[in-house]
Amino acid sequence: MNPESEELYPIAILIDELRHDDVSLRLNAIKRLNTIALALGHQRTREELIPFLDESIDDEDEVLLALAGELGEFTEYIGGPQFAHILLQPLENLAAVEETMVRDKAVESLNKICPQLSQAQLEQYYIPLLKRLTLGDWFTSRTSATGLYACGYPLASPASQEDMRKSFGQLCADDTPMVRRAAATHLGAFAKKVGKEHLISDIIPLFNKLAQDEQDSVRLLTVTDLVAIAEELSPEESKAYFLQTLKSMVADKSWRVRYMIADNFVKLSKAVGEEFTREDLVVAFVRLLKDNEAEVRTAASGQVPGFSELIDKDTILNYILPCVRDLVTDTSQHVRAALAMQISGLAPILGKEATTEHLLPLFLQLLKDEFPDVRLNIISKLETVNKVIGIELLSQSLLPAIVELAEDKQWRVRLAIIDYIPLLATQLGVEFFDEKLGALCMSWLGDSVFSIREAATVNLRKLTEVFGVDWAKQTIIPKVLAMGTHPNYLYRMTTIFAITAMAPAVTPEVIRDYILPTVTNLVSDPIPNIRFNVAKSIEALIPVLMQNPDTAPLVDQQLKPALIKLSEDSDNDVRFFSQKALLPVQ
Repeated sequence: MNPESEELYPIAILIDELRHDDVSLRLNAIKRLNTIALALGHQRTREELIPFLDESIDDEDEVLLALAGELGEFTEYIGGPQFAHILLQPLENLAAVEETMVRDKAVESLNKICPQLSQAQLEQYYIPLLKRLTLGDWFTSRTSATGLYACGYPLASPASQEDMRKSFGQLCADDTPMVRRAAATHLGAFAKKVGKEHLISDIIPLFNKLAQDEQDSVRLLTVTDLVAIAEELSPEESKAYFLQTLKSMVADKSWRVRYMIADNFVKLSKAVGEEFTREDLVVAFVRLLKDNEAEVRTAASGQVPGFSELIDKDTILNYILPCVRDLVTDTSQHVRAALAMQISGLAPILGKEATTEHLLPLFLQLLKDEFPDVRLNIISKLETVNKVIGIELLSQSLLPAIVELAEDKQWRVRLAIIDYIPLLATQLGVEFFDEKLGALCMSWLGDSVFSIREAATVNLRKLTEVFGVDWAKQTIIPKVLAMGTHPNYLYRMTTIFAITAMAPAVTPEVIRDYILPTVTNLVSDPIPNIRFNVAKSIEALIPVLMQNPDTAPLVDQQLKPALIKLSEDSDNDVRFFSQKALLPVQ
């Protein structure tokens, strides 16, 4: 093969694969473009490969999607930023195809290439591309154009910037709702680039027009634009330009618009400033908390603590708290669940006295809710309340409910309680814990759900770390080991799991005196599952025993013979785990 045909070989492979009937081969060729480009060199990539790719736009969507992504990272393969404009043509074509994902990826790649262009390249190639897409006959190209203005604007000349603002205005008034939607999506990013003078003169009128659009799918997208624009203005300007719009949005006839406002209310409040928030937004927020659509109330419930941080305590008690009380008994379980997740965030804001008086009764009510997710959410956030009012008050008022939930018919609720127990134990102290919760922790070891039994064994290790080995030796270990002789194999299995979980938290002496006899007895258990878990348990015990010169000999005297016996077992799994455990001690 002569040198020239060798040089042509990579491009020949690519062309063959790109034209192949098999989509996977074409896709593979696209993903190997950088390799091909390296083989061809910069000049041939610019002159042969890019034009060829530009002609290959008529293909399966997944191939085009891969191509749009690859071209965004292709500048270095064509000779650097001075040639980056060559990539614009194929990406322009990809930005006008029918498939949304391909267009979005092409826009993303164009936004990566745009900052690499010089002002001359931008004026000569990028801005004409933007005009062609903006004036395209099909809505697809106009939709893509909306995402390309923010990136190019800061680099353009003042005359081009003026044209860009006018062109974006045309897209905001497009006849096709999809284009107006895209314009609303990208208006916020464009607003941040235009400077304050043009923001007020050009962008705010566009925003107001979109905010009053007949399509709710357009109006709802202007909520994030409002946040972005308000961040660029002073509180006084925000109030002057947006107060009326905000009132309209909160009362919009479409629940989806109200939902968007509710979901972004804290961001919005921070953007417009504290004074505007205190004077005008409290009433708007109360309206959203009382909205007739459950989805809106759910979104607003999630904003309660964040919004409360921006207003004074009296306003919370007089306006927000009455709404929260109503939401605790809301007809929608999703609203109550959202509130349960967030209500504890009010405790640090209100302080100890107000939390005890106003919030504790609501926590108690939510803990007794019929919907498991509500109970689960309130439990998972009790730590925040504990920091404010202290464990004594919390345990007096909520402990009975927590004990009741520990036997909840929903296993996920029981699991959440188990996860909370070590924290509770740390705060309560050993005497109170033994009296109120000790029996409960042991009862979980016999639960019908495996995840609960497993979590209960981990819980015992954490409790041993909190209360010390002596406590475990007297309180937990005898009860755990007694289960090792239970006729039901699941209880014997739980003993093994508990021993394995607790091994790192107890001393070598405790293992020698208490745990080893039970383990060696279970080596001969009739159930293979028990035997291979014994092998895993021995593997966990060996490192602990080796830490102490007095207990290290036990590894050779007792554990190694037990593992050798198990390694000759009739069951494959037992042999596998025992041989694995033997490796470190051979």
